[in-house]
Amino acid sequence: MANAVQLDNEKQLLKQYYAGQQIESPNGGFLIRLGIRPREDGAATAIFECSVSWIRYAVVIRKATRTERKKVKDALTAGEDLVCPRHGPSARLVRKGKELVCRDCGVVYGKV
Repeated sequence: MANAVQLDNEKQLLKQYYAGQQIESPNGGFLIRLGIRPREDGAATAIFECSVSWIRYAVVIRKATRTERKKVKDALTAGEDLVCPRHGPSARLVRKGKELVCRDCGVVYGKV
């Protein structure tokens, strides 16, 4: 998104986002998630908007680590519920073609 501003504290913001906490905006107010854009490399970009200033912010969500992919693969093999390693049990993984993706963060965690 061309008109979205990058944030400096992405790591802290994502930590709050994964935990389901309300995220404060740099301009006052709170950030509201507008959408998630998956990327070809397995990562995603989250677009947030400030509730006060209407400024949009883009946050890059890194792709799944080897450990996260292994955790999902082990759960798939064991027949367990497939949940997002970052969000926990509140976010189940869904099939998108042959990939297992989290709806909340847009990250690809495995293949079916």
